Amino acid sequence: SEVEIRAAEALMNRLRLDPELRQLAIEQFNLGKAPEFDAHSAVTELRAWTHGRRDLAFLLLDMLLDLVYAEGTLVANKLGMLHQLCNALGVSAAELAAVTAMKGYGPRYQYQYQGPQGDWSGQQQQRPRNTVSAVDPYVVLGITHEAEPRDIKRAYRKLMSQHHPDKLGNVPDELKQRAESRAREINAAYERIKSERGFN
Repeated sequence: SEVEIRAAEALMNRLRLDPELRQLAIEQFNLGKAPEFDAHSAVTELRAWTHGRRDLAFLLLDMLLDLVYAEGTLVANKLGMLHQLCNALGVSAAELAAVTAMKGYGPRYQYQYQGPQGDWSGQQQQRPRNTVSAVDPYVVLGITHEAEPRDIKRAYRKLMSQHHPDKLGNVPDELKQRAESRAREINAAYERIKSERGFN
């Protein structure tokens, strides 16, 4: 759609692609529109690109969410492809919900919490796009409202480890800025929970 094309162009602009890389990105975008596009192979390539690094997996999801949510609520085929990619990258439903919430997109995932990894039995729930301050801090940390302080602290430390911009190495400034923004959002969610629950 025109909206998705504009979202892709905005992403290319933010990444400051040179003309050669921009042309390659456009070619890949057009390949992805073709009926015979092999999504499974694309997911395999993206998994190989991350080399098992969760910081790169989250950066990839951060960029992808801008594209898949360009038209609003996810339709079944987009949701299915997003789940397929997350499974390949080792990203749980709870972690995807956290990234989605931090970006403030409308539908967020309601999942049955079954331990720290969550599961994929989630349902979408419509919610207007929010500012970070309005986002449920428990969703940002990928935990339930009943979580004990030690579990909250553990979830916070794990997320900060995964999203710390200093771990990214040589990546474009835009990606480092996104990682810094997520780190601030994780910190804000943790501080809000600590204040509400009254622990240090």
